[in-house]
Amino acid sequence: MGNQFFGKTILITGASNGLGRMCAKSFESKGASLIICGRNREQLDNLQSGFSSPDEHILFEGDLTEPSKVGELASLAKAKKRIDVILHVMGGGLGKREPLITHEDFDLLFRTNMGSGAELNRHLIPTMVAHGRGHVLHVGSVASEQAVASVGYNSVKAALAAYVRSLGRELASTGVVVNGILPGGYQAPGNSWERLKQKKPEIVEQFVKERQPRGKLGSHQEIIPLIEFLCSEHASMMTGCCVPIDGGEG
Repeated sequence: MGNQFFGKTILITGASNGLGRMCAKSFESKGASLIICGRNREQLDNLQSGFSSPDEHILFEGDLTEPSKVGELASLAKAKKRIDVILHVMGGGLGKREPLITHEDFDLLFRTNMGSGAELNRHLIPTMVAHGRGHVLHVGSVASEQAVASVGYNSVKAALAAYVRSLGRELASTGVVVNGILPGGYQAPGNSWERLKQKKPEIVEQFVKERQPRGKLGSHQEIIPLIEFLCSEHASMMTGCCVPIDGGEG
């Protein structure tokens, strides 16, 4: 894809570790200017210090499940940069596995996986619309269609997929392209699958045997090229799409 991200400004949530962190490294290597967001200041500082030009990028530490933090991030982004791409990687099941999930836990899962992202979009997409261009990409899960995880996680990821399809359709005529990806199980440095493999390898082995036709977990290195495509000008026709990338898991 050449240098098409050179000079572009990309905001990435969930950049402290895992897929978000690896996306930040990849986009930075292609010349993008980044706003990296996460809850772990030490990991964000470490990420920024490894960039070729650290001072060209903006770091935001904060818990985006808090509406005030979303507002702070949006204000920072609008004041400092014109945003070309919003990449929503923040998410997770948070260990909330109770089938009869409480309202409080459901609300937290919703805010983590969709609500904060939707609020950030509300603040930032109007400027994209005014410029007639922009890309928004949400990282969802194959669980949104297959119901393979917890009740809470399956439900909020299904809501996220519906949001992406609906918002993409609503904005299709504006030049702003909204998409999602639906990964299956995959490893990235520090993500939940890597942690689970270290703590309970037998569970991962059983999952791979039963759910992964390739006989292995996916890798962030296999997912990032799809993310970069969907954040590029080449994906102009794919608005409102949720693209599975699950190694046959679904």
